[in-house]
Amino acid sequence: MPNLKLDDDFQPYYEVHDYTDPWSEEKKETILFIHGFAENTRAWYAWIPGLARKYRLLMYDVRGLGRSGPVDSSFNYSTDLLVDDVVRIINAVVGEPVHVVSAKSGAITALRLSATRPDLVKSVILTCPPLVAPGHSDWVPHIDQYGMRSYVRWTMPSRLGKEASPKCIDWWVDLMGTAPISTAHAYFRWVVTTDPLSDLKKTKCPVLAIMTNPSPENNTGAGQRSPEVVKKAAPHADVVVFDMDCYHASAMAPDRCVQETIRFLDGI
Repeated sequence: MPNLKLDDDFQPYYEVHDYTDPWSEEKKETILFIHGFAENTRAWYAWIPGLARKYRLLMYDVRGLGRSGPVDSSFNYSTDLLVDDVVRIINAVVGEPVHVVSAKSGAITALRLSATRPDLVKSVILTCPPLVAPGHSDWVPHIDQYGMRSYVRWTMPSRLGKEASPKCIDWWVDLMGTAPISTAHAYFRWVVTTDPLSDLKKTKCPVLAIMTNPSPENNTGAGQRSPEVVKKAAPHADVVVFDMDCYHASAMAPDRCVQETIRFLDGI
């Protein structure tokens, strides 16, 4: 797919995966995917086979990442800016409300979108969402001293957990290790100021939260909280907990995530 020419400053790379029957008269619904830090559309590869026969899948590289291009270290990210990016992508590619799937810090944008633009969001699926601002004081110094690939490998055990094979870890390091250091500076400066829980409280559309139970040492800076926090903030939410010692269920259990997503969407 080409990059969308939205304006001179933001021309996001996007992909559409649609393997629904072209002769079907049934209206196609679209699922929009928002990835986490240092990732890109490739992070969703394992979700495509299980969903694209029934839904039109729209994936894009978040501003500053992947083929959307880097931003300067001084760039001023804001949650509202990232939401505006998504709104323009939806309007340009879909032109109607969508379901939204997010992973990790992508939930910050997804929740603000659902809270402020309910006209564009049919439902929101959160995989391991941070409920408080993620971030750690050691991250940027490590990146500056050792580089992005070293940072990604250093934090990978907490992301993927003990079940991840060496080859799996290498694959994700290759994917995330290409993220620009300048983007990391700008992203981390923004993400520590966020308050995703407040937007969850304002979200009225159907919500599925897929969560895990990482140990304290595997939750350092990830912003994960207990399922009870989700239920208190959004009593209508459907909360599913995977017994996994990591905080990246969309990567380590994509088939289970897809199954839960289909179950959830079939029920709304």
